[in-house]
Amino acid sequence: MSHSKNNIIISLLVMTLVMTFCSSCQTLSKPVYKKPNIIIIFADDQGYQDVGCYGSPLIKTPHLDRMAKEGIRFTDFYSASPVCSPSRAALLTGCYPPRVSISNVLFPWSKYGLNPDEITIAELLKNAGYATACIGKWHLGHKKPFLPTRHGFDTFYGIPYSNDMFHDPMMELADDCKFNNGMTAGKTKSDKPQKDWVALMRDEKVIEFPCDQTTITKRYTNEAIRFIKENQKKPFFLYLPHTMPHVPLFTAQEFKGISKRGLYGDVIEEMDWSVGQILKTLKEYHLDDNTLVIYTSDNGPWLEYGKDGGSALPLREGKFTTYEGGMRVPCIMRWPNQLPENKVCNQVASTVDFLPTIASITRSTLPTERAIDGKNILSLMKNPQSEQSPHQAYYYTRRLGKLEAIRVGDWKLRIAVPHKEGDENDPNPEEECDDEEMHELDSDELEEMQPQKPIIELYNLKTDIGENINLAEKHPSIVKLLSAQMESFDKELQLNKRPSGHLK
Repeated sequence: MSHSKNNIIISLLVMTLVMTFCSSCQTLSKPVYKKPNIIIIFADDQGYQDVGCYGSPLIKTPHLDRMAKEGIRFTDFYSASPVCSPSRAALLTGCYPPRVSISNVLFPWSKYGLNPDEITIAELLKNAGYATACIGKWHLGHKKPFLPTRHGFDTFYGIPYSNDMFHDPMMELADDCKFNNGMTAGKTKSDKPQKDWVALMRDEKVIEFPCDQTTITKRYTNEAIRFIKENQKKPFFLYLPHTMPHVPLFTAQEFKGISKRGLYGDVIEEMDWSVGQILKTLKEYHLDDNTLVIYTSDNGPWLEYGKDGGSALPLREGKFTTYEGGMRVPCIMRWPNQLPENKVCNQVASTVDFLPTIASITRSTLPTERAIDGKNILSLMKNPQSEQSPHQAYYYTRRLGKLEAIRVGDWKLRIAVPHKEGDENDPNPEEECDDEEMHELDSDELEEMQPQKPIIELYNLKTDIGENINLAEKHPSIVKLLSAQMESFDKELQLNKRPSGHLK
């Protein structure tokens, strides 16, 4: 072989080695994508003001306050409903409640629930290789076809509906079910159901009845920590919808009397402790930087319970209403090195945004064959003080699956029917007809439930956060514009809504 040929071969070998080395360097320098963990902590009936960093004068929440300092605090964040079941359906599906036909509160007699055909955050992430757990209050159907284990959750530990309800004797008992208050397996079938006596479930069976609610927040916390530890080597999604501070209020012995806000404050401070335990666990297992933690509430406070209810100040009203106090809720997000620290976001965002945003964060495939109302707010989360809300309009829904208000920018139009005398002071105003029963009402009954003349209210939320000054008469053109927009979207919702799940 000639000298020149040798030089050519050597040159080619050197070039190959250099290119291989450069390629290797590029591969090494490119960060390896690691799927982030997602934790959503969902309080029940916690008011807008009931967190230290939101202005609570008597309730101490050092762990939530630290979350806000290390992340983002939203001032204009909304649940999708002022009551329990619809707000949970919206969070998990990314849809306004009427779209998935869960517009009213479910009860132990309800024979329907969230349709198993709906795609939840849990299903989305399970398909992406995530471990998934629901620990806490479910309230989207306690019958087996509607339980969390049928909606993408690997496991469920919690109470199937609100803690002031009662037992369904048809629920399956575990072989080792623990009975309290003198109950037996036979008595669960024969005795008259008692209010506030609810079941604690694991997966699809009752493991304790009635549930000892004094330890429920602590037990949820321990279950959450165990789930995190067991899945520390793979991505996980933890949905932690607390039973508290829904009435009746319960707290562990060591938290009784610690708050200046009475029992309600004790309950919130124990929930804050729970947040601290979860953050501590993430730190201990080096999961902190790769975990997005979100804390928010399902709706506003149950004001009718006075000292046992929360506060939505400076907002108007609370639970059951489409005033700001009913649906604007505290929301704090923390994700070290991914989200900015100690920022406040004044843009409109909502629980319906969780599904599309989490899909973006986890690089999961968002379903395209069905309507989703939520928006991807990741850019808003990363730039909370410069980005604009992706919501051109936000809609407020209440009873009968109807829209009752719309917010566009700072303007809010509310077109609502007046309640009958005493409705708001009903000892249990959550006892509304469910969607299934609504179909059985005749036109006269529906007419009686929904009087003819609605109240039309227009507020500028920038200058009147408490909704004290009705500007409807001064700005008829704005009323007309927003009313038409709300009516148009309501028609679209009704036209494209999907059915709830029903027992066959």
